[in-house]
Amino acid sequence: MSLSRRSFLAGVAGAGAVAALAACSSGSDAGGGAGQRGGRLRAAFVAGGSTESLDPAKLPQFVDQSRAKACFDTLGRWEQDMSCTPRLAESWESDATGTRWNIKLKKATFHDGRPVRSADVLYTYRRVADPATTASAAALFKTVDFAASRAVSDTELEIVLGAPNFLFPVALGALGSEIVPEGTTTFTAPIGSGPFKFVSFTPGGPALYARNDAYWDGAPLLDELEFLPIADESARVGALLSGQIEYAHDIRATSAQQLESDSRAKVLTAPLAAFQFLYVKHDRPPFNDPRLRQALVLGIDREALARVALLGRGRPGNDMFGKGLQYYPDSVPQRTRDVEKATSLVRESGVTTVELSTGVTDPSWASATQLIVAQLAEIGLTVQVKTVPPETYFADVRKNATMHFGRTGTLPIQNWIATTQLSTMLANSFSKNNDPEIDRLYDQALASPDEATRTTAIGAILTRVHDSVAAPIWGISDWNVGVSANVQGLQGYRPNTYDWANFSKASLG
Repeated sequence: MSLSRRSFLAGVAGAGAVAALAACSSGSDAGGGAGQRGGRLRAAFVAGGSTESLDPAKLPQFVDQSRAKACFDTLGRWEQDMSCTPRLAESWESDATGTRWNIKLKKATFHDGRPVRSADVLYTYRRVADPATTASAAALFKTVDFAASRAVSDTELEIVLGAPNFLFPVALGALGSEIVPEGTTTFTAPIGSGPFKFVSFTPGGPALYARNDAYWDGAPLLDELEFLPIADESARVGALLSGQIEYAHDIRATSAQQLESDSRAKVLTAPLAAFQFLYVKHDRPPFNDPRLRQALVLGIDREALARVALLGRGRPGNDMFGKGLQYYPDSVPQRTRDVEKATSLVRESGVTTVELSTGVTDPSWASATQLIVAQLAEIGLTVQVKTVPPETYFADVRKNATMHFGRTGTLPIQNWIATTQLSTMLANSFSKNNDPEIDRLYDQALASPDEATRTTAIGAILTRVHDSVAAPIWGISDWNVGVSANVQGLQGYRPNTYDWANFSKASLG
């Protein structure tokens, strides 16, 4: 069964979603190198501080992901509909059991001239799967039997899995699965096969890359690509309008409205592309009490949050990831606010005060924080707000917070489950929810060649997440990026897709 084309059923939505998204993107230019050659594009992101590295296996921040795709490449690419199509891979296909995958590689070279080989791929995936690496995509490669997997030749490899997985190729396009040369152990001066070569980097500071003229997919038009850390969203917008940068990542709805009326800039929008979470820890007080968790989901006003915090550029969430993607159970009724029931549950729990961790990592969280404080006060909960710096936000809230904001861009639903909801990921979980039935249903979905069985199993997982309040989602927001008026070759792409924050086809003028 060949699985190397878009028709491959990788647990994703139909290809029609690509056209629909492109039609909704505003301020977009067709990618494809029609612009002017030369120049340095300066892109501003929230950065991770002095602990940052250029290890492509560890991508906690969006800037890490964008830097990785500048320097490295993956075997597959996640399209706008979350399908996975070949990238460095020429093709892939499985045997009848879903445990053996044959992968053929395209001809490509690393920045130092070495060819990209099957041995490099196996080394990369072995490193990603190693718990010592703490890789962001580790869960997607945990069932690979590396002792049995082998390089058939320099351009062909066989990956053997310890259990059937008919959705495995989606992992080949995952963020954090970028291919590195065999034997790589340090990333102070990384070597990849991507469109740009490493020049310099200061953790928490700028990162500079230069065009790779030998890039297998065609050399970029830009001479240089520079990443600059600007944590404050309004400062990113100001830097864009003053000409200090050409790309302002992740801007709030008010800034998008401002830039849309300014001839110096344009806005690239991906509709309904980011899921807004209000995580609570299940393993510690006060949210180890299911009554308080239920009070929370009944006490927040999702309509108001979407209207005010997202300025109407989004929709209310329903405590399940993946709205609009394949396997999402649309039959689950939308949660609505019930102040009376929520107040009664708070009273029964005996809890009067809770702590909410927030920050500037997402530009909508400031408004959302104010709204949630007011909404929970109406059901009898006083909220103590803790502001966490962006450079330590995710590490801090994963370890210390009892309730905190989170955000995830679009992902294949099965990958979101694998990296956030399985018991094997409990140590890195934001919710610390441990449900063995989710593990069982997930294994059932992967092992079945039948699409209807997969749909039922994955839908059941999301319903369990919904019912246990494992990952409350209060909104689904648009994704907005500001760029200078002269920037070409970029569109409003969904975060986590291959084309998002990818400057290989961008140009100035």
